[in-house]
This record gives sequence, structure tokens and C-alpha cells, in this order.
Amino acid sequence: MFRKVLIANRGEIALRVINACKELGIRTVAVYSEADKHSLHVRFADEAICIGPPRSAESYLNVPAVISAAEIADVDAIHPGYGLLSENANFAEVCRASNIKFIGPPPEVTRLMGEKEKARQAMKRAKVPILPGSDGILSSEEDALKWAKQIGFPVIVKASAGGGGRGMRVIRTPEELPALFHSASTEAANAFGNGDLYMEKFIERPRHIEFQVLADQHGNVMSLGERECSIQRRHQKLIEEAPSLQVTPKMREEIGKTIKKSLEAVGYQNAGTIEFLMDEDGKLYFIEMNTRIQVEHPVTEMITGLDLVKAQLRIAAGEKLSDIVTEPVVIRGHSIECRINAEHPEKFTPSAGKITAFNVPGGNGVRVDTAQYSEGVVPPYYDSLIAKLIVHGKNREEAMDRMQRALGMFVVQGIHTTIPLHQKIFADEEFRKGDFDTKFMERFFEKNKAVKE
Repeated sequence: MFRKVLIANRGEIALRVINACKELGIRTVAVYSEADKHSLHVRFADEAICIGPPRSAESYLNVPAVISAAEIADVDAIHPGYGLLSENANFAEVCRASNIKFIGPPPEVTRLMGEKEKARQAMKRAKVPILPGSDGILSSEEDALKWAKQIGFPVIVKASAGGGGRGMRVIRTPEELPALFHSASTEAANAFGNGDLYMEKFIERPRHIEFQVLADQHGNVMSLGERECSIQRRHQKLIEEAPSLQVTPKMREEIGKTIKKSLEAVGYQNAGTIEFLMDEDGKLYFIEMNTRIQVEHPVTEMITGLDLVKAQLRIAAGEKLSDIVTEPVVIRGHSIECRINAEHPEKFTPSAGKITAFNVPGGNGVRVDTAQYSEGVVPPYYDSLIAKLIVHGKNREEAMDRMQRALGMFVVQGIHTTIPLHQKIFADEEFRKGDFDTKFMERFFEKNKAVKE
């Protein structure tokens, strides 16, 4: 096992990794920007090193600064968390060259799965179902039109190197294509330094289903079931739950076997998530893979009893899956996670500032992952996520009731948060019935706007 691990991240995920390391007897090193000098991940790590000014580009995304801190602290490994450098294949290569273990897949695999169109083709070769789409990168506007006519409108163009909804456009007619194609390519180039696009058939009302996997360094891959992530706003997830009401035990087993074969074929290692769209007929289609731990990993932990971050550390240290997961994985009950963001609940504008009061809910089946506290400051430089509220119940109904209770007891004063929005969602009849898709929030806002008027 590792002697010392540096956490190349901040906020709740940095604290989550520190917790796992402490339980495994691993010393930890926190890196932080000047804006985060009073953060809890700095306080609870065994060592802490400032790596730059507040802005991420000058601190958390500054690869030389992170590597220098790792070398100064003489660490064995780096855990990247999620976001920031977690899916940066170049960073993983620098770690390898510096003789520091990167806790994630090999850089070659990260690069393959990070280029969305290459990942699609790799999954297609492994017999994973993919949406009808272009055979590779679109070379021009004319090429895009050719593929759109072949696939059939509506279609969607996506950034090959993208994520988070940037570089994506839905195209419904040939007349719309030129302008939307160029705006998507420009946005992708500005966001990712790569304007390449590919095309897929657009599903009008899909559900977003993802499967959690673990893979060791000995060729063993395991699927841990699915998560339902359809409650989104502008392609950003708000609520996740597990298991999905739409995935049957037979589907779960069949998809799990297919995923296992596909990841064995590409030499995948460590934790990862395979993301699918489910069409109106209940068919699943691969869209992308995230080669890291996910924000929503706690719901899988709650229904399986596994600690995914500990598993990441143990896999990276060379242990076999059979020694980490010693019993058959059984799904128990239902779990739901709400992402609590420092944002205005209706305007969705960021709400940085000082927290004057902070009380987290507790009780049976309630978990809060956060790095915030009373008198703490939410800086304006980073992602707005300040806490994850996770509940577990014997079934979905109990989990929803527990979440409503917990949301009502979650107190954050001094800044705006999305807690009131979550409370409204959990009171919504359509949501409670499980009758939703990725367009749910659009209908939700329209419905609530009509009620106000």
C-alpha cells in the first residue's frame, strides 16, 4: 500500500479522498490555492502545500506546480479526484515520467476514452450498442450535411474532446445546419482547444443512465450497476439515484457483461463510468466514458456497501479485485443524491461569499459530503458545488421522503443555494412517479412559471 498520497483537488472530493486514505493508514498531502488556505482539506491533510493564486489555471491546473509539490512532499501517488486534472492524459504521463503513481487508468486509455468519437468506435468494436452516427470526425459542413441526411433529422453534433454540454447543438433541419455546425465547432475550440465534431442521431426524450465499473491491473473488470442521472439542467446533473427504475435485473446483468468485455479489450484500470442514453423503447446506447470517480459515486456506495475511493487506492497499489470485493455485489434498497450548489435557486447565478450559518442534516440513512462550515467562505473561482446530500432507504419512496426531511433540515445562510429548488422537485408529482427524462427540468420550469403567472 502507498505510504503517502497527494490529492490534486479541492473541496468535498479532496476531503473524501483524505477520509479514505486515513482509514487505510496512508499519509496525505493537500495542495491548495491562496483562496483555499482555510479550507477543510488543508486542515485535515497531514501536510499542505500552496501551489499558486486563486484561479485554477494558476494553481489546481498548473501541472508543474502540482508535480513540484508531489516531489517536495516525496509522495508515492497522486489522486486527482474528479474535474480539474482527473482526465488529463498528459498529466498522467508526467506522473509516470516522475515515477509517481497516477490513481486512474493509464494515460493511453484516458486519451482514447477522452476523444469521444474514438471511444464510440472502440465500444462499437466491442459490441456495445451505440447511436447511429458519423463514421469518425466530420470533415466539413458538407460532410455533416451528408451524414445528417443519411442518419435522418434530428441529429446532434458533439465536440470530440468535449463534455459538460459545450460544443453540442441539436440540428432539426438542413437549413439550420451551417450556423449550428460552425457555432458548435467554435465553442468546442474555445473550450477544449479542439474544434472537431462528430454526429449522432438525436433522441427527443432520453433517460441518462450510467454504469459504475472497477478494473484492476490484472485484467479483471467488474460492473457495480447503474445510476439514473436524468434530472439535469443544461447538461449538468442536479439529482442522481440508484438503481434506475427503468433497468431490469436482466438488463443490468447483460449490460454488465458487455461492459466487462469492452473494458478488458481496451486495458482499462481503476474506477470509471460508462454513460448511456436510453430511448423511449428502453434501449441503451453508449455515449461516453468518464475515466475517473464521479461526483455521484456515493449512491452506488450506499446500495452496494462498497467504498469506491478505497477501492481506487487499493487497485492503484496493485491489489486484485477479488481481494477488494470479496462477496457478490448485491443491490440493497434505493439511494438518491442532491447536488447542493452555491447558486440562486431560480436565476442560477453564482453565489459566492461567507457562510454565516451551516447545519447539515443527520439521522438514519442520511449522508452529507461537504468541505464547508459555518464562517467558511465560498470563493468565486471554482465550481459552485458546496455539498452532496445523499440518502438511502429500503425503496425509492422511503428515500424520497427521507430526502425531503433532510433538505428541510439543511441550513445554509449567508449565500444562496439550490436547496429550495430541490425541495420543489421532490414535491413534484411527475418526479415522484419516476416519470421523467433529460427534458424534465425544462417542463418543470415551464410548469412552475405558469403557476406563478
